[in-house]
Amino acid sequence: MEFLTHLYATVLLRPYVFIFLAFYLAVAVLNMGAVRSAVFTVLAYAIAFLSEYSSTRNGFPYGFYSYIETTRGQELWISNVPFMDSLSYTFLSYVSYTVSLLLHSPLKVSGREIRIVEVNPVKSSLRTVLTGAVLFMLLDVIIDPVAFHGDRWFLGKIYTYKEEGEYFHIPLTNFAGWFLVGAAILYCFSRVNGWLENLPGFKDAGMRDVPGKALFGPGIYFGILAFNLAVTFYIGEILLGICGTAIGLSILATVVYKIRNPRAFAGPA
Repeated sequence: MEFLTHLYATVLLRPYVFIFLAFYLAVAVLNMGAVRSAVFTVLAYAIAFLSEYSSTRNGFPYGFYSYIETTRGQELWISNVPFMDSLSYTFLSYVSYTVSLLLHSPLKVSGREIRIVEVNPVKSSLRTVLTGAVLFMLLDVIIDPVAFHGDRWFLGKIYTYKEEGEYFHIPLTNFAGWFLVGAAILYCFSRVNGWLENLPGFKDAGMRDVPGKALFGPGIYFGILAFNLAVTFYIGEILLGICGTAIGLSILATVVYKIRNPRAFAGPA
């Protein structure tokens, strides 16, 4: 009962996290089915939690930081890590993966309809995994500096680094850690997914063919970017907002180029 009470309190305290989580789950189930979506969620959360548990103790992989326990008792914590924080890695890594799939898969564009074709050899390729990890890390380049100033918006002050970092108070080791963790999540899932697809009758189990679904995951990716950039400008961090906007527009321009050139960047290698 205490677990459920704290989980409910977490939803009330961090509604924006669970809104993005709900969108992620809906899109993931459409794209992969319920079983794969559950596997991805559990795998991503486990890797994320272990990475945070490690880094808050020995500095690997993000650098030394610690969570400020002002909300302990108000929301769910797992050991010394807020539940919602590691949970956010699930949808952040997945939507980054969908953008990578869009970039590296051949597309079929007909009017307003955009479909990914020949996805099987692409979704487990190292290039797709590493591109997804880069996109995952770039999300954090925008998210983490504004989260650091959580006391200036409704997030609240939730963590602090042992030493002030080089990029708007965030150490560069943090971004290296996000790339490493993103790569670990996507690589492990792609291998587990390859094993699942060899099970009888499982290959397309639970998937839904919905018009435009190739853009649903990327749409959430840019929605997360827009939300964090809006908060950045709201709290008056103009230079940070300009840097984040430049990153977001660069990614968006790459996606638009891909849609206009459906075979650009395509290939399983």
